[in-house]
Formats: sequence, structure tokens, C-alpha cells
Amino acid sequence: MNFLAHLHLSGNNDYIKIGNFIADAVKGKSYRQFHPEIQKGILLHRKIDEFTDLHPVTRKINTYFNKEYRKHSGIVTDIIYDYYLANNWEKYSDIDYPDFVADAYELLMQNFRILPLRIKKILPFFIGKNRLMNYRTIEGIKSVLTAMAKYTSLPAAPDFAIEIMQTNNAFFQENFCLFYDELIDFVQKNNGETSSISLRLFKY
Repeated sequence: MNFLAHLHLSGNNDYIKIGNFIADAVKGKSYRQFHPEIQKGILLHRKIDEFTDLHPVTRKINTYFNKEYRKHSGIVTDIIYDYYLANNWEKYSDIDYPDFVADAYELLMQNFRILPLRIKKILPFFIGKNRLMNYRTIEGIKSVLTAMAKYTSLPAAPDFAIEIMQTNNAFFQENFCLFYDELIDFVQKNNGETSSISLRLFKY
């Protein structure tokens, strides 16, 4: 999963949100340097990633991007998962999407001093480009893929990815919802903090 899903699955605990957001920049046992609640968020992030990577829906969707992205296909799938979450937001949350985004940005900026250096470097760009809101549009997803190809080892094939998304939109939409429902159930059972989420996470 990508940034939006990790924030959403953190529930109402701000520390867990921070940990879930920064987890990719925290390697190995170095998570132990953080506040205990932030540690929970980092470990939750790792559980979510493992569940996602091993899920048959993820593995199936990855194959659609293999031609251009090969071993990086899972990164593209993670990003488009946030697109489908953002565009099905009302199913999963009672909080208006713009309000959720604004609150997330405020939380991260208020706690900027405790963030890992890697996150401090990307956060101004992340917020400046309004990345979370842009997950709702095809143009926004394309800009994310383009930026990642410029600054990471992700292949530069955004047009290919967008074409695959648009061609298979109904399939991706349906399978994302099936997958995300199972992921929510997994998080609920494996992380007690999320049992108090005041969202529509578990209302079907």
C-alpha cells in the first residue's frame, strides 16, 4: 500500500499515523528509537505491506504492469491502490476527504522535528504538490509515477501504466474493493489500536 492507505488504516491514533507514514524510511530495528506508539505504527506498516504483497489480488494486478515495470510492478500497484481508495473514500470513511488530507498534512508538519531525515526531505514536496489529493485523478497518478521515475529506480513508463489502468479500470476497481475489505479485517484483528477507528472502516 502507499501513503494514503497507510494513513487511513492507522485509525485515530496520531502516533500510529506518524509511524505508519514514516515506516519505509525506518530500517530494521532502528524503529526502537521512536516513541512506543510510533513504533506500533511502523510495525503495523510492515504487517500491512506483507499482507498486501502476498495477497492474490495484488499478485494478479502486478502482472498487468510486468511488461514495462518487471520487478517494480508492485510499486505501481501500491500507487494505484491509493487511487482506488481515494475514489471510493465514502465507502470507508465518514470524514470528508479534503478534511482528512488537511488533517494529515497538519499532523506531519506539527511533528516535523521527529521525522526521519528522508521524510523531512520529501515532505515539503509531498505537501506542496498536494500528493494525497492528487491520488484522486489520473493526472495525479501519472505525475507521481513520473516523479518517482526521475528520483528512484522506477522505470519511466507512466503512459503505459495509465493505459493499463484505464483499459482495466472495472477489473481493478472491483478487485481493489475485495482486497481492501480483507485488509481492513486483517488490520482490525492484528492491531488493537484500530478497533476504535471512528470511520466507516468496518461498516459494510
